[in-house]
Amino acid sequence: MLATVLLVLLCASTSANAIQARASSYNGEYGGGGGKRFSHSGLQLEGPITAIRVRVNRYYIVGLQVRYGKVWSDYVGGKSGDLEEIFLHPGESVIQVSGKYKSYLRKLVFVTDKGRYLPFGKDTGTSFNALPLYPNTVLRFISGRSGSVIDAIGLHWDNYPSDCSSC
Repeated sequence: MLATVLLVLLCASTSANAIQARASSYNGEYGGGGGKRFSHSGLQLEGPITAIRVRVNRYYIVGLQVRYGKVWSDYVGGKSGDLEEIFLHPGESVIQVSGKYKSYLRKLVFVTDKGRYLPFGKDTGTSFNALPLYPNTVLRFISGRSGSVIDAIGLHWDNYPSDCSSC
């Protein structure tokens, strides 16, 4: 009898921890329907987002590359326009992403937990504002579609990595 009670309590405790542990969420895709799919899924295992490169021209977000820990993702998008690069401070995370799109992505603004606004692109099109569903979660990786420009973007949120000694 005592063993059954202990087993029930153990199962209840495990279930409660599993429910509390849920932290991942997704926003998107924001943009048009063209382009080839890309995903940085798996790169978040290299560490938190530590830098962002965005290529912009007069009208669009042309290309995108993100550094996870010390590893850069593959570059996606086209080659025209100016390349801009922003490094996050140690321990700094993206907690909000807003922007604008029409058929293609036109503007991105990354907001960090240190109060920094990191804007890229032009202020025209349909607005979006992406936030994580769960509190105390951050941007962990990006997905979307690209061709000669960034057609669309998706934003994946989760907990900041707990083991970040190499970050």
